[in-house]
Amino acid sequence: MSAAPGEDRSADSYLPEHGNGGYRVEHYDLELDYQVGPNRLSGDARITAVSTQGLSRFSLDLADLRVRRVLVDGKPAKHTHSGGKLRVRPQRPIAEGTEFRVEVRYSGTPRPVRGRWGEIGWEELTEGSMVAAQPIGAPSWFPCNDHPADKASYRVSFTAASPFSVQVTGNLLSRKQRGSTTTHVFERPEPTSTYLMSVQVGPYTDVELADGEVPQRAAIPARLKELYAVDFGRHGEIMDCLSGLFGPYPFDEYVVVITDDELEDPVEAQGMSIFGANHVDGQRTHERLVVHELAHQWCGNSVTIADWRHIWLNEGFATYAEWLWSERSGGPAAQAHAADWHARIAADLRIGDPGASRMFDPQVYKRGALTLHALRHELGDEPFFELLRRWATEHRHGAVTTADFTALAGEHANRDLDGFFTAWLDRTELPPLPA
Repeated sequence: MSAAPGEDRSADSYLPEHGNGGYRVEHYDLELDYQVGPNRLSGDARITAVSTQGLSRFSLDLADLRVRRVLVDGKPAKHTHSGGKLRVRPQRPIAEGTEFRVEVRYSGTPRPVRGRWGEIGWEELTEGSMVAAQPIGAPSWFPCNDHPADKASYRVSFTAASPFSVQVTGNLLSRKQRGSTTTHVFERPEPTSTYLMSVQVGPYTDVELADGEVPQRAAIPARLKELYAVDFGRHGEIMDCLSGLFGPYPFDEYVVVITDDELEDPVEAQGMSIFGANHVDGQRTHERLVVHELAHQWCGNSVTIADWRHIWLNEGFATYAEWLWSERSGGPAAQAHAADWHARIAADLRIGDPGASRMFDPQVYKRGALTLHALRHELGDEPFFELLRRWATEHRHGAVTTADFTALAGEHANRDLDGFFTAWLDRTELPPLPA
């Protein structure tokens, strides 16, 4: 059959305008050339996908960049581009279950995508650029199927002026200078959601983040080196702590980027976290955020939600990791953090289905952590921490739902937990905090 008129909308319950039906992507190969001064990007995206139904046409997500050419399996394809959608009609229909390749050549001035949470995606800095794409910013710099559950592998070749440091989410394969520019080639072999791909360009200095089994490094402004050494000085211990909680770190390395500009919040990407200069003060004021972003590498990045409705699985887990690090590093116990937030938090949101406009409401974070703390009391420490490890290891590089977690928790409890999860996730009233 051919794709129906509505097939360029995804099945996501909150963001149906992002993501596309009829196929799944297996691999993105991006050749990018970037001029920092004029903020000019030229790209050649080669996408390998498999159809999940017969397709006479299909669509990709791409924001306000000029499309120069589209090929499908090497042949020119008719296309239109408007409203953030690149709609493609190949010369011949694609049969169900068929692998096909799309090539899109494009260029322009990349800008953030406007959404209900502000402007998200490619952003110019005072000197350089960054990408913070959660949840809708990926189309600001490459054509994609922008749905969290459509995870693919990546190869990214990025060319920029040689004085600039370039950090792309992935393992660096090569770096070659030609004249005044340098081409950096990165590979992201693990299945990765589009919103977790990132590019960071700036005048950064490379420094070691921590010793350990997992390679950990940072790209920072030289002026912040001494303050950074204090604020990230316990990162090796944090990595060990979270690896103990969630199992082995799921990627080949971990990279921290600190921009010379201030950022409202840190942002996680696949194998990378980005902080602003305002998050570095030499007093470990923001160490909980260092923990939070690292925890997302397991809970959110490797184990990715299949629909944005399940966002508490990302933010509740990362917030509870903050409390567990505090408990295990000599700070207040998780119970103290739980009691504090239980007394302070509003109770007007069902975090199991918060709605698109409140996906990032503080209640999703804090009540999500409270849910996990209450579950810890419900199960006992040994079954609870075994549950955390199983969750992160059995669903490694997969896509999950709340039902997946509640079912696994039920296995560890050896009893029905439907009433417990209904009270904490599906009602606005806040249950009592276990003593």
